Amino acid sequence: MSALRGRRVAVLGAGKMGETLVRALLDAGAVAADDVVATTAHAASLARLAERLPVATTLDNREAVDGADLVLLCVKPQTAAEVLDEVGGRLGPDQLLVSILAGVRIADLEAKLAGDAPVVRAMPNTPALVGAGMTALAPGTHAGPEHLAQAEGVFAHVGRTMVLDERHFDAVTGLSASGPAFLYIVIESLAEGGVKVGLPRQVAIELAAQTCLGAGRMVVETGSHPALLKDAVTTPAGCTVDGILRLEEGGLRVALIKAVVEAAQRAGGLGR
Repeated sequence: MSALRGRRVAVLGAGKMGETLVRALLDAGAVAADDVVATTAHAASLARLAERLPVATTLDNREAVDGADLVLLCVKPQTAAEVLDEVGGRLGPDQLLVSILAGVRIADLEAKLAGDAPVVRAMPNTPALVGAGMTALAPGTHAGPEHLAQAEGVFAHVGRTMVLDERHFDAVTGLSASGPAFLYIVIESLAEGGVKVGLPRQVAIELAAQTCLGAGRMVVETGSHPALLKDAVTTPAGCTVDGILRLEEGGLRVALIKAVVEAAQRAGGLGR
């Protein structure tokens, strides 16, 4: 049975990720539509949300959290303090707060809550929108195994999950949360190469995208180190090694490492 079955869920800030989580939970039958309430900051966006999802909607975050067993905090990091000032005093030890906010630490969340309310911090990424997300989870001071199970029960419906110490979350943000943008550039560049050697653009894009998707699945499903999988493609005196030499010459490896480092460093300041 789902760890969420029969629980009331409030989604504060139901933008793209919040809506994706609600839709995934409803589609999986993990929660009932009658047990979900979602909020947005503006009436126009709330009206559009109500047209897309069969759940209760409101502009009032305080109204949403009253009676909720699970509260998903999906607002922008810059508005987190304001929203927590609204609802923090209403959340107690029987309610779980799961935050997806980059740069907002568990200690900052717990400081805004009444009593010993449990907190789980989550860092998903945008491939969750197509069920291929990667989400890291970290328990707060008062969160036990049952609270982690509830959080995993949410994000398992939109991809893979792993539990990490919170000290890794800036790095997670720089790698898996920002990483899709880096990989879109890789896909775009591979496709441009395909166009350069004569492929129609849409054909080149599909070939590049599916190749990246397949390579990722090879790493995840075989458990092999990427270097070993690379060597399996790189036959002696073949064409792949010439391409790899060009990549090394162009500094792709170093550029990607630096991109992750820069994004991780920036992530630490988002909540402040």
